Amino acid sequence: MRRSLAGVALAVTSMVALSFLIPLAALVMSLVKEQSVTAAEQRAAALAPVLTLTTDPSALRESAASLDATEHLVLHLPGAPAIGSSRAPAALLERAQRGRESISRQIPAGWICLQPVVLPGDRVAVIENFVPEAELTRGVKASWAVMLLLAVGLVGGSVLVADRLGAKVVRSSKRLAHASHALGEGNLDARVEPMGPRELRDAGVAFNAMAHRMTELLAVERELVADLSHRLRTPLTALHLASERMAGSPESARVEAAVGALETELQAIIAAARTPLAVGPMGHGLRGADADPGAGHTPGAAAAGARCEAADVVRRRTAFWAVLAEQQDRPCSLELTQEPAAVSLPDDDIAAVVDALIGNVFRHTPAGTPFGVRVVRTAQTVDLVVEDAGPGIPDPDRAQSRGSSTGSSGLGLDIARRAAAVTGGSMRIARGPLGGAHITVVFALAPPVPSGRRARISRRRTGWPRGR
Repeated sequence: MRRSLAGVALAVTSMVALSFLIPLAALVMSLVKEQSVTAAEQRAAALAPVLTLTTDPSALRESAASLDATEHLVLHLPGAPAIGSSRAPAALLERAQRGRESISRQIPAGWICLQPVVLPGDRVAVIENFVPEAELTRGVKASWAVMLLLAVGLVGGSVLVADRLGAKVVRSSKRLAHASHALGEGNLDARVEPMGPRELRDAGVAFNAMAHRMTELLAVERELVADLSHRLRTPLTALHLASERMAGSPESARVEAAVGALETELQAIIAAARTPLAVGPMGHGLRGADADPGAGHTPGAAAAGARCEAADVVRRRTAFWAVLAEQQDRPCSLELTQEPAAVSLPDDDIAAVVDALIGNVFRHTPAGTPFGVRVVRTAQTVDLVVEDAGPGIPDPDRAQSRGSSTGSSGLGLDIARRAAAVTGGSMRIARGPLGGAHITVVFALAPPVPSGRRARISRRRTGWPRGR
């Protein structure tokens, strides 16, 4: 911006200076020339009265010398040689004598002035005054140099003033931009000191108000999440009591384990919601530095440099869903890559993606519908594939939008898409070999760890028998 303002000042001032300098330079040259020619004509006119009194060559020579020390005055007497060195063309002299016409014009070496004087006896003498070219331009170059220096000073001063004004604007803009980037990266304490022109000061005040209001809204939202999560403890207590009444039955241990896992996750959500605000890779709140490390992990709470083996997480979460699949008579298959499949996300984020995709299968397909989960390693990516034999997804774009009217909130697919985007990957929805939805979440492969140790993950295809 500083360069732009300086360039504008340079262009405008230069045009203004040139618009004055060019006519002024021409005017100076014209005035100098006019003054020289006028002086020559005046000298010739001053010598004319002398000719009417005497034609003595010596007297005329003295008079001419007193009027013009440069000896440019020349007298042309009728029937006598010229007194002085003549430079006038013969044609002009003859014209002045015969026509008795005063002539003043440019010749190759300078300017010539011819003044006819009528002598007694109707004779005509001609007074010649020659002005050299150097005298016609005397002082012009010096005047031009002074005007040029003034113009350069004017242009330089305007550019300097514009640069100083631009520096204030740029400084204010940079501070506002840095504060905006810091706020966008999750630093909710980012503020800017209003400075610079009035418009930028107003923008700084508005930015601070926006950041303050954003912090307040996020804090209110997190308190609301914590309160809503806390209210879920009442039905969990009822489930605990129900599981105790089921003591001794084959399902009691399984129900109690599921309720315990749900309560642990709920406690982790409450703890994370009440810790200081920050933003993680998938947009979830991060736990503060002073949070209780034993309170559990929140999905999306990724620290800098987080990574995990996607195949291990997929295996654990698919095993959890396999129990429900067995109860609904859903054939389930799992296929894992043998190669390392590290991605730059924490375990919780990968688990959230698996739960969202398999949960969609249970919610949107009837009981008994088969589904499969695969983890495929390529040269640059780790692909998580979840497919089923259900009705499929007729409008993938609409299904991915939150709050769609298709009977789904769109949150599950959005979680998967955002997790893939964090690593630089993507998500594709198509119709698979089983006849239903075929969802591929592509994660970019995490860079190798300097230690270089990798665990080999067995590739297997599994079906869970009844009675687990």
